Amino acid sequence: MSVRFNHTIIATRDRHISATFFTHLFGLPEPTTWGPFVSVRLDEGVFLQFAEPGINDIQMQHYAFLVDDQSFDEIYARILQDGIEHWADPQMTLPGRINTNHGGRGIYFLDPTGHGLEIFTRPYG
Repeated sequence: MSVRFNHTIIATRDRHISATFFTHLFGLPEPTTWGPFVSVRLDEGVFLQFAEPGINDIQMQHYAFLVDDQSFDEIYARILQDGIEHWADPQMTLPGRINTNHGGRGIYFLDPTGHGLEIFTRPYG
């Protein structure tokens, strides 16, 4: 049996703003709309589907993205250009810094809804 990750639904206050944030920041194709979702396609056919659940209290989730060094540089440049606050640690105690965990580079930041995002260049473990 083969098991592969296909999609997840991310709760957001504005599905269009959140999807556009991801496509801009990660340099991805424009999002598409299907039913109540605005979808962003990642590699290997994986989709992030943004939806508006119609509630005010959206609990923060954490989404981590393993990227290559060139992609890290490009994404980080857009983070700096857009003035997005970022940290070297998930506790948000090291602002404006990059970590070098696991022999790579990584940062943490928030999306427009307040979900915790992470990009890093070397897998854990």
